[in-house]
Order: sequence, then structure tokens, then C-alpha cells
Amino acid sequence: MSILFSPLRIRSVTFRNRLWVSPMCMYSAVDGVVQEWHHTHLAQFASGGAGLIIAEATAVVPDGRISPRDVGLWNDEQRDAWVPIVQAIHDRGAVAGVQLAHAGRKASTWWPWAEGSGSVPAAEGGWTTTAPSDIAYEGFAAPVALDADGIERIVDAFAAAARRALDAGFDVLELHGAHGYLLHQFLSPLSNLREDEYGGPLENRARLLLRVVDAVRATAGDDVPLFVRISATDHAEGGFTPEEAATVGTWAEEHGADLIDVSSGGLVAHQQISVFPGYQVPLAATVRQGGRIPVSAVGLITAAAQAEQVLADGAADAIFAGREWLRDPHFALRAAHELGAEVAWPPQYERAHWR
Repeated sequence: MSILFSPLRIRSVTFRNRLWVSPMCMYSAVDGVVQEWHHTHLAQFASGGAGLIIAEATAVVPDGRISPRDVGLWNDEQRDAWVPIVQAIHDRGAVAGVQLAHAGRKASTWWPWAEGSGSVPAAEGGWTTTAPSDIAYEGFAAPVALDADGIERIVDAFAAAARRALDAGFDVLELHGAHGYLLHQFLSPLSNLREDEYGGPLENRARLLLRVVDAVRATAGDDVPLFVRISATDHAEGGFTPEEAATVGTWAEEHGADLIDVSSGGLVAHQQISVFPGYQVPLAATVRQGGRIPVSAVGLITAAAQAEQVLADGAADAIFAGREWLRDPHFALRAAHELGAEVAWPPQYERAHWR
């Protein structure tokens, strides 16, 4: 019996398997509204057997977008545009999730294939960014440090975006606390130099994340799974550590999170990261604490046997993948075939299962 293709139940939601699609920015929205590209992009993974598909980092406020082409959930037009996409995912048997995000000091940047790089000037559609402290990300414009009112608005914005996500039909909510974006910026002592209740010791640096967990859980009620993605290390001296990540994971669970989605890096531009297949799996194992906290693993997990082994070793409870799904939108069906797992194939694809 394959662990990868065994079901997993979290609160009221049952996932048909544990091979999931990571949120991946497409930089293809118009005024925060998803387009036909997003529909085709996400629905194909459901046809390909994914258990859960988490839509890309979705900004809770306009100035929380990574780029002017990011998707959002700060108004009802954006909510309504998601409805047919979520329905398409459901129609193909998968669970639909969305990652709620604020980019902080890494907002207002050019998308990857734009002619420019770094921060987008105001004259070309950019805006002033905000962060825990007025420290710029290398190569980007300096942000403005958030005041108390600004922090309150962000907590409220996450809750409002969660409400819209649920109204659009999403089954799972994920908070983006990784990759150098706003919640991660508060967690890391490299970007958070505040001297108030949001800075200094770990319990203060984690305060905003936990307040957002509280607000979103209150909005979602008891039935909706809530995930938190974290960078379990900054890969930089003096930064956020795996041991701190394990502690924050415990706190997040106590506040209502159900699973910690463990990634790494993104806070500083100069870090040296040794990348190899499954390079972030040990971080997931650290946060999981021997099964104490449910976690997912991600990072160059590209093969069925590799993903199965991560779960068999007890390093994680589920597997997220990104680039491999882009290379093969039917990654889960291929993995099931290779592992000999019995899964329900779409009848249109059944012939591919014939041996």
C-alpha cells in the first residue's frame, strides 16, 4: 500500500492522496483578477491526479502584491473570478486551496520576464512598500516601517481575504509566512529590528503571524484546514533557524493551524544554498518533531519513489511539488502507475493505465 496515495483527512476535508501542487506565481492577472490562463493552468493538475492544488500567492491588499500582475482577493470581482476555477478543480476530484499573502518589502517588483528588474517605479505602476523595519531587500527600494494601525489593517485584510476565498469555494487556506515576504520579514531578526511588541525575542517576532492565524481561523470556523508556509531557515548567519521554526510551528498549531508547509530561504539575496534532491526534507523533519506537528515537504522532489520514501521515513505527512508539475501536469497519475498504486483515473485517460 503506497503511503503517497493513501488518503489524508484534515478537519472536514479528505485529500485523495498526499501528492500536492505548490502555489506558483503566474504573473498573469489583470488588476488582481485571474484570467483564462489560471483556469487552464490549475485545472490540468486536477485532471492529472493531484490531491490538493494551492493557487498562487494571492495578495490580501493591492500593495501586498509581489508585482503589478499578481492575483488578489481584496475585492469581490476578484472573488467571483475564482469561482469557475475552483469548480473546475472540484469537478476533477481534487481539493482547492489558496495561499493568502503580503509581499512586504518584496512587493512592487517587475515580473520575471519583464524588461525591468528590481522595484517598479511609481510612474510605471509601482508603489511604496511596507515592512517591519525600513530595511530594503537587496536591489529593491526601501520600505516604510509599519505602524500599529498598519499592522491592524493587515490582520483585518487577511481575515477579509479568507472570507472571500471561502465564498469562492476554496477548501483550504494557506498563509504565506515564507520566502522573505511580510510575515517572514517579521519572523527573521535580519529584517525585523523593531523595539516594540513585534520585535526582539521570538515570541514578539512571531506575534503578527499568530495574530493572522487567529483572525483567519476565526473567519474560517472549525471545519476548514489552515496551513502555514514557513521558511525554516534563512540560510544566512544571524537569521531565522530551524529550531525557531519548530517552535513557531508549535505555536501556530496551538493557535489553530493544521499543517506547516516547510520551505526555506528568500529573506536575503546573498545567501549560499546547497541545492540537491530533497534538500529541504530535513527541515520538514525538524519542524515535524517526530510526528508532533503535521508538515509537508517540498524542494526538488521529482520522482514517485523519492516522494514515497520521504513519507515512509516519517519526515513529512504530505509532499508538495512545483516545477515537476509544470514539466508533467499528470505527475500524480504517473507516480501512481510507477508505484503500482490503485487510484481512480479519469475515464478519458484510463488507456494510459493499461500495461
